[in-house]
Amino acid sequence: MGEISFGQFTDAAIDEDLALARGGDDAAFGRLVAPLRRELRAHCYRILGSVHDADDALQDALLRAWRGLARFEGRGSLRTWLYTVATRTCLDVVAARGKRAMPVDLGPASPRAVLDGNAPRTEVAWLGPFPDAGLAAGAAGPEARYEQREAVELAFVAACQHLPGNQRAALLLFEVLGLSAAEIATIMDTSTTSVNSALARARRVVAQRVPARTQQQTLRTVGDARVRELVTGFTAALEQGDADALVALLTEDVTWSMPPLAAWYRGREAVVDFAVQVPMTRCPSWRHLLTSANSQPAVAFYVGADAAGPHTAWSITVLSLRGDHIAEIASFLDADHFPPFGLPASLP
Repeated sequence: MGEISFGQFTDAAIDEDLALARGGDDAAFGRLVAPLRRELRAHCYRILGSVHDADDALQDALLRAWRGLARFEGRGSLRTWLYTVATRTCLDVVAARGKRAMPVDLGPASPRAVLDGNAPRTEVAWLGPFPDAGLAAGAAGPEARYEQREAVELAFVAACQHLPGNQRAALLLFEVLGLSAAEIATIMDTSTTSVNSALARARRVVAQRVPARTQQQTLRTVGDARVRELVTGFTAALEQGDADALVALLTEDVTWSMPPLAAWYRGREAVVDFAVQVPMTRCPSWRHLLTSANSQPAVAFYVGADAAGPHTAWSITVLSLRGDHIAEIASFLDADHFPPFGLPASLP
């Protein structure tokens, strides 16, 4: 497994901090954990499908690690040990709360815009977006078959939510982090045979739900210039109410979902019908900030009563591409999604 780089910290400094931390120095423990926080946070998100749950789980995991540091004997790396604690903490959360969903998991697509009876479904645990600023780069070893960035793409994280907790964790530890089945068995306190069985089942499920080409592969092929054209064209079409411009950007089988609303749309005709009936007609004024989420292009949309007044947070909208067109639009409707992205709740 590839080890984390501690940058300016030498082995001697790490050993000294470890000794201090074992003696109760919480500042020393903080220095040890700091280079690993971002990748541990991403790991928790991959398992839990919510940045808020991931933050809570990571905080709990680090508290457990701090209290149990005496049990770390140094036979393996500190990184592997912290992943052990974080994984077990996340599995406790999965056992208590279950999986997170997208609207496509709840029922068929609506053929036309649902204007009434589409209230937010508060009883559903919804999948949420992940800010790319929280993603650590390059921590996985060369044997890992999913790149770190591919492993936070919406399609992959959503597919993982269809797995039981043990399969989800085993797949992520093997494919993303490059751990061996024997290492995973130790982390999950089970047998290597059980891990291999869980991996086989998990791969079958994920293969059925994840496109053959990842978004990272598509983005590299399409190129930055065309991606910018698609994102700016999408925002302009909504803000200017230009249905024809929107049509030109979409694949024939495009989908648009808006958790926590259960209704979702499949096909260019249904998606454009929704856009015309709701955002282009019922939302008087739009503003936006460009961002990125789940290693994909994204837009933070704000809605106002008129162009001159304040605009409040409406959605973090994540775009998935196929070829050089938009194939999926996922608008996460909740102002609570904005703070993790460092975005304001309103624009003046």
